[in-house]
Amino acid sequence: RVCARLGARTIATQEVPVIFSPRVASQLMGHFMSAISGTQLFRKNSFLCEALGRQIFPSFVSIQEKPFIPRGLGSSYFDSDGMATRENIFVDGGLLQQYVLGVYSARRLGLKSTGNADGVHNLHVTANARDLAELQRQVPKCLVITDLMGHGVQLLTGDLSQGASGYWVENGEMIHSVDGVTIAGNLLDIYRDIIAIGADTDHNRSTQCGSILIRQMMVAGR
Repeated sequence: RVCARLGARTIATQEVPVIFSPRVASQLMGHFMSAISGTQLFRKNSFLCEALGRQIFPSFVSIQEKPFIPRGLGSSYFDSDGMATRENIFVDGGLLQQYVLGVYSARRLGLKSTGNADGVHNLHVTANARDLAELQRQVPKCLVITDLMGHGVQLLTGDLSQGASGYWVENGEMIHSVDGVTIAGNLLDIYRDIIAIGADTDHNRSTQCGSILIRQMMVAGR
């Protein structure tokens, strides 16, 4: 309500902490899952080619597939190849543990299927904070992003540049809404610069990821 009353405005170009709200945080994790998909890897169209065992995220981050959640949006016992699904751990302690593979992509890479021919079935990202409000209090000022415009991701290099809107926060309080800005960075830097992930997940999505606080990103405004 405060943002609506004060109206939207742009901000000066600057490097500043950025928080992705749960709705757009799932998109940020979606870029990672695309980069470790077998189709992109055997085509050499990913910035994470030959990245198994590398530190991609901070050590507190784990990313796991849970295909057997009752009534889960992505739950399934089999993938589109007819392979049995399983609980895959893609990231553990921030380290990339395995790729997302169907039968064909696994064969092209000389690996075994992970039961993901049609994608991931219910993704869960670990949290180390409570919610968006807690993340806002962790930094003196930040931009909270609630909407992203356009695709804006080059999967081969990991470069990201997208239009964004949301609201400006100082000392944990909303000051005004923000529109007409562009955020930019490289996904490897963005993932490594994650300070905290909230437990405020959007249960209407198959990717269960709460708010994400990034140490610093370039925000282009006026």
